[in-house]
Amino acid sequence: MNESPRTVFLVNPASENGATGRRWPEIANRASAAGLSGDALLSERPGHLTELARRAADDGAELLVAVGGDGTVHEVVNGIAGRAGVDLAIVPQGTGRDFVRTYGIPRGLDDALRTARDGGVREIDLGRARFRSWKGKPAEAYFANIASAGMSGAIAKRANETSKALGGRASYFWATFAVFARWRTSEITVGVGEETRRARMHDVVVANGRYFGGGMMICPQAEPDDGIFDVLLIGNLTKRDLLFTLPKTYRGKHLPHPKAELLRGSTVEIDAAEPLPVELDGEQPGTTPARFELVPRALRLRVPAL
Repeated sequence: MNESPRTVFLVNPASENGATGRRWPEIANRASAAGLSGDALLSERPGHLTELARRAADDGAELLVAVGGDGTVHEVVNGIAGRAGVDLAIVPQGTGRDFVRTYGIPRGLDDALRTARDGGVREIDLGRARFRSWKGKPAEAYFANIASAGMSGAIAKRANETSKALGGRASYFWATFAVFARWRTSEITVGVGEETRRARMHDVVVANGRYFGGGMMICPQAEPDDGIFDVLLIGNLTKRDLLFTLPKTYRGKHLPHPKAELLRGSTVEIDAAEPLPVELDGEQPGTTPARFELVPRALRLRVPAL
């Protein structure tokens, strides 16, 4: 009989508007009943899970179970990117749950726990972002799902500042219209591999996974283990464009579009005359100029067994 891997739960009590913290005793009991037990480390502040994940891996953890939303996954990934011998499983408890959609990781608690215990391992790529912090200094972070520069960074910021009581999709939907109403496009220069584009754009999306913004399948063909990013350039949209196109994004039916272009490459550089907000997995760590590099097979993720 195989010995169970040393398991550590990394819990964000603040996720899902604090519901995760209130439900944690129940989640822990259900996990134990499902044959999944280990130490639990609860975050106390933003960024804390990165430290906790790194420490758990240093102490010999073989399976980290992230309990929370996309921000939780982002922090944990930044603690273990490129670490050998550590698997990441996810028990989705956030409002957006965009990262897990690409992999079919179940949203239901018992099914998610079974996947954490018995799932297969998929080695996925990560992105490494270099950008300017809000204090104006060079900064670096990994992202597992999607990065962007432009309007979507401002949308994510607005959605994160609301309670998200309506759920991820509604929060991002209304934040999109609120930000769009005041947003002015910038002339953006984008380099993807050897290709360069310069035009007025609303957004540049650098996709490893397929979904962001509370369920928008923004890059339907993105594969997180193919060694390249799908890079979507979103041009100068009108209000009419947004009204007609936004609903289609939830079904992944918005492409091709006359004001969008899809490029592919393993390096992306973005710059604009005025600094644009950068978004990584729904977080907003700083601004352009930004460079994104693909790091192949840098994360071992537990996914539903075939």
